[in-house]
Amino acid sequence: MRYLADHEYALATRFLFLSMAITVIKREIDMIENKTKLKIKSPYLLLFKQMEAKAFQERQQLRKYMYDQKIQVRPLEKNDAFTAYLFICGEREEKRNYFNPTLRKKVEQILSELMMQSYQDHSNLLTNEDQAIMSSSSPIK
Repeated sequence: MRYLADHEYALATRFLFLSMAITVIKREIDMIENKTKLKIKSPYLLLFKQMEAKAFQERQQLRKYMYDQKIQVRPLEKNDAFTAYLFICGEREEKRNYFNPTLRKKVEQILSELMMQSYQDHSNLLTNEDQAIMSSSSPIK
């Protein structure tokens, strides 16, 4: 039986999956910095650090909303196939079991979103810089 409202559940699950995505991003940054033999690491590090910053910012906002609405998410148990979480909203509690491959897919979706947002922000920044360079340079004769 569902005890949480849809918006409460959506908020809590976004927080949960975003937290998992941040863990993955941190591991990727560590891998790039310390364990890979990439010749040029800086573009990858820049992308992942931008993703991390966006994720931290969103999670901070979610944490504030959750605090205001008295929503909590707590891990319960984990085995090879499933992971259980307890969602608490005020006096109401709801236990949810997630199939581990489903969790992985949700985290992949969030990583893709963050990557696209970071890429678009970077592209917009480059476009603005290009426009500034074009407008400040004199025309070639």
